[in-house]
Amino acid sequence: MTAAPVLRVDGLRVDYPTPRGELAAVDGIEFTVERGEILGLIGESGSGKTTTAMAILRLIQPPGRIGGHATLDGGTDLLALGEKELRRLRWRGMALIPQGALNALNPLLRVGDQLEDVILTHEGRGARKGLAERLDALYQTVGLPRRVGRHYPHELSGGMRQRVCIAMAIALDPPLVIADEPTSALDVIVQRVVAQTLLDVKRRLGIAFVLIGHDIGLMAQLADRVAVMYRGKIVEIGPTEELFASPRHPYTRMLIDAVPAIGHKATVKVAEGLAPDPFDQAPGCVFQRRCPYVFGPCRVAHPPLERAGTDHSVACYLLRDAAAPTEGASA
Repeated sequence: MTAAPVLRVDGLRVDYPTPRGELAAVDGIEFTVERGEILGLIGESGSGKTTTAMAILRLIQPPGRIGGHATLDGGTDLLALGEKELRRLRWRGMALIPQGALNALNPLLRVGDQLEDVILTHEGRGARKGLAERLDALYQTVGLPRRVGRHYPHELSGGMRQRVCIAMAIALDPPLVIADEPTSALDVIVQRVVAQTLLDVKRRLGIAFVLIGHDIGLMAQLADRVAVMYRGKIVEIGPTEELFASPRHPYTRMLIDAVPAIGHKATVKVAEGLAPDPFDQAPGCVFQRRCPYVFGPCRVAHPPLERAGTDHSVACYLLRDAAAPTEGASA
């Protein structure tokens, strides 16, 4: 019998009422995260990546409204839980590695005290026995010396603070961790250290990650599968190597072509157009205004996410319409 995925997302929506009308920041997406895998979410700013993560964690603030289902470990619908149940599940069932470690950590408490607080709050005072050994093991897992626990957050480097946040996220061995652009505020050398820490945690503890970011190179190194988001929808999802080697959606190709490749002299293609107005409710594919291949069906309805391989799905009419225009053509 196949084990249930750590996370199954079905029809997830996040809507905001505004003076200009209803805004769908996330528009009915679905995906799974298998045990011990890293699923990457990529896309331009405003595509809905972080909003997706905040919805799963139930951190969307009013007047935002969440719809759909997000099932953890095959049984618990996170979007149907009451506040008390949700509070008990956080850290134990799912945890967050935030984008800005300095803002996430309490500046008035030493790092060790903050890690202790996570464990004791959820496990009670009985957890004090052997606590020092558990903290030492956490520091070792994320590659930090034990002395870090005696420091305040501002006394640490950016990379060390980020690894403290990783240690806090895995302190109670949750099956799922959501990492929201964990390396975006770091220089390239420290990015590599933090990225390696995430891989080590995955391999040693078997934790599944949802990794949010816009650094395609980093995603290629870390993620097992990648989901590409555009204007609140997933337009392509598949195994990382296959998706980057043979992207099926024009938006995925546009993102990849905009990244310079080492060892190749090909001219980098600048991504054409701007991210769309979120209030643009024109019928059809959400990418039609920037797509060089747009044709008739694209202007009628957004294409469904359909299989384009064993574990590869794409939302694009080009894959199933033999009359689709050739490269460079537009209607």
